[in-house]
Amino acid sequence: MIPQTGQCVLRESNLTGVKLFSRGKVRDVYEISDELLLIVATDRLSAFDVVMAEGIPDKGRVLTQLSCFWFEMFREVVPNHFLTARVAEYPAELQPFADQLEGRSMLVQKTQPFPVECVVRGYLGGSGWKDYHTTGAVCGIKLPAGLKNSSRLHQPIFTPATKAQEGHDENIDWEGTLKRIGKSAAEQLRDYSLALYTKARDYAESRGILIADTKFEFGLRGDTVLLIDEVLTPDSSRFWPKNGYRPGDAQPSFDKQFVRDYLESIHWNKEPPPPPLPSEVVEKTSEKYRQAYRLLTGHTLN
Repeated sequence: MIPQTGQCVLRESNLTGVKLFSRGKVRDVYEISDELLLIVATDRLSAFDVVMAEGIPDKGRVLTQLSCFWFEMFREVVPNHFLTARVAEYPAELQPFADQLEGRSMLVQKTQPFPVECVVRGYLGGSGWKDYHTTGAVCGIKLPAGLKNSSRLHQPIFTPATKAQEGHDENIDWEGTLKRIGKSAAEQLRDYSLALYTKARDYAESRGILIADTKFEFGLRGDTVLLIDEVLTPDSSRFWPKNGYRPGDAQPSFDKQFVRDYLESIHWNKEPPPPPLPSEVVEKTSEKYRQAYRLLTGHTLN
């Protein structure tokens, strides 16, 4: 792939001489040492677990700077892997790449990630609504009858999923989680996830955003569980405007649901290769990412 530049877009980083650790759907991760990783959030966009051909302007900067915001807010709830996002504080070998790294990268501690995504749902939406509409449950959790699309749940629910570098993530039930990571770890990740979601939900609602659902990832460093990866971004969450919220139908959103809705409207089969995104969809999605950042942090994007 050729890096896409111009209009604040970086579709793929290229740090010559720095060891590439992994290249995911959105992030390029570099191994700096046995203890440190560099995470670069590109402007790639993944919808239905397929990476689109187009980059979204400023997307990577929103993901990074919003994650940094939440990492700082959550430090008293759970420790995390974040060290710094200041390029001037990075090791010397990274300084020549400041133009690629500024505002969209983080230096973090290396951990052993748990092989599950910790999804928390506070509202019925997306695949959760489809599951409930068919079975009356979400990931095996029975819910009250009569709920509508976008209904707020009486209590948030923990609905983990498998992690996939390629292809589709899959929802798993509690028993499936126990088999993968054991009872003690599963209970700890569940409790952390619900506490983080509740704190974020209450804060975001005061800023005019409803967090319908989100996913967290955790890793082990020694015996310590750390919050890792991205946190409560438009990629990992479903953000709805509080103003005008009405259960019974899909809600407008501040996240990549705009792209999902477009792809659903053209009846794409959700398998590679992805269809091209019209320029107006790309531009509108970029604005939604920036708007989410402004509303949640109270600042414009750096």
